[in-house]
Amino acid sequence: MEKRSRAPEQTRRAIIDAAIAEFADKGLSGARVDEIAARTATTKRMIYYYFGGKEQLYATVLEELYGGIRDAERALDLDRLAPMAALKRLVETTFDYHAAHPEFVRLVAVENIHSARHLALLPNIIARNASVLAGLQSLLDRGVAEGVFRPGIAALDLHMLISGHSFHRVSNRHTLAALFGEDLTQGPVAARQRGMLVEVVARYVSPGG
Repeated sequence: MEKRSRAPEQTRRAIIDAAIAEFADKGLSGARVDEIAARTATTKRMIYYYFGGKEQLYATVLEELYGGIRDAERALDLDRLAPMAALKRLVETTFDYHAAHPEFVRLVAVENIHSARHLALLPNIIARNASVLAGLQSLLDRGVAEGVFRPGIAALDLHMLISGHSFHRVSNRHTLAALFGEDLTQGPVAARQRGMLVEVVARYVSPGG
């Protein structure tokens, strides 16, 4: 009985995992529900039963991937750390998440191609991502109050500084490798760029930075 009750959840999980791979590989327009079904032990009909259609499944994938990075940030419990230590931890986590989840980077790029029209219809994602800036602003305020951060930094600008480098080195890794002959996924290169981002952000927020 227990095995049977878990089957729908396992099937749904398998479909989402297959859809992440398919959408990341081919985008929304190129992805095929038949191919997603072929990646799993299920059928096209079952996918429509669980999700309603390709665009609804794509929206579920977006929620899944954005939720992943938000969960990683929330698990940091930054309020327990001193402001600069908290900020450095956030930078490292953001960098590491993007490096470990190129499918997330790919799907964000795909959604930008579609002018974020699916994202705009997902209030849960919008609400969860609004908390990113609220949490970052709270961290900035703590740092300013303790004299370790300079005032006047916009939370959105800081978020873009952190996520921008983390995103770009993954989204453009193939062209950068072709142009400059360096594989950004290699450990020493990634460690160097991770440390650089931590240092850049720390200098940016510091008084006189």
